[in-house]
Amino acid sequence: MGRYDNLREIERLDPERDCQRIMHLSFGYEFCWDSTRALELALYRTYCVPTISGLLDRTGEFYRHTQRRYDDTAILIAEMCEWGYEDGRGREALERINWAHSHFKISNDDFLYVLSTFVYEPIRWIDRCGWRPTCRNEKLGYYYFWREVGRRMEIHGIPPTYEAFEGWSRAYEHRTFRYTDTNQRVGAATRDLFASWHPQPLAPVVRWAIYALLDDAMLDAFGFPRPLPGTRGLLAGALKLRGRIVRWLPPRREPNFFTDRPNRTHPQGYEIAALGPPRLVAAGKRQAAVMLPREG
Repeated sequence: MGRYDNLREIERLDPERDCQRIMHLSFGYEFCWDSTRALELALYRTYCVPTISGLLDRTGEFYRHTQRRYDDTAILIAEMCEWGYEDGRGREALERINWAHSHFKISNDDFLYVLSTFVYEPIRWIDRCGWRPTCRNEKLGYYYFWREVGRRMEIHGIPPTYEAFEGWSRAYEHRTFRYTDTNQRVGAATRDLFASWHPQPLAPVVRWAIYALLDDAMLDAFGFPRPLPGTRGLLAGALKLRGRIVRWLPPRREPNFFTDRPNRTHPQGYEIAALGPPRLVAAGKRQAAVMLPREG
């Protein structure tokens, strides 16, 4: 298997008809580490919208179960990226996402914006830091994949082209990104979660690295300080160097999605039907118990 065989297959595929295959190859084989980091940044970006951070702040689940929320969200996204959205585990994951969202009042535009970050943040990250840039078919494959997911989530008004959706997303950020206390609280909780994954003495370094990853509009929306001088260039250089090293490594022969790695919340494994906010999961179990037929 050659280093560029997956790319050649992606370039031969139809980006709309074969978008699930493109996503599987790109996220599972070509850019495993990069796609996880990019989707973390995508979710972080959505917290700059006050209506989104406000909902997370009001429920309180984000602070009580920060690690679980991260893991469950990453698992559900990875299940769809690995298996697609039509059948099996991928479809079950999408249904679980719809179940969780059905308990909250979320505007169509907020749904649409979150969807857009899943398209464009991975592309931007990979084109900056990956071992190769995304090709045109990958870009379109991401768009068609998430467009179909959005339709199955009953999100309306998805722009009809890759370029139009990106323009809409940027305009939405321009209209909505602004500082609020809820942005700050949710952003700080996420920052501290990421820092907690490293030895305590490294926590300040991780926090400043996060500031260096965020653009100025995000820093202002969170009320975070500007990164230390030189840290953005240093971090960008380190990520690009990693990409150059990966380019010379043998191609991956087995997929490596987020779901293929141990996670902190479910070290012994998980059932898709048990993922989601603990309060809602517990309520669902109680309701199911009540509905069971009584013996005798």
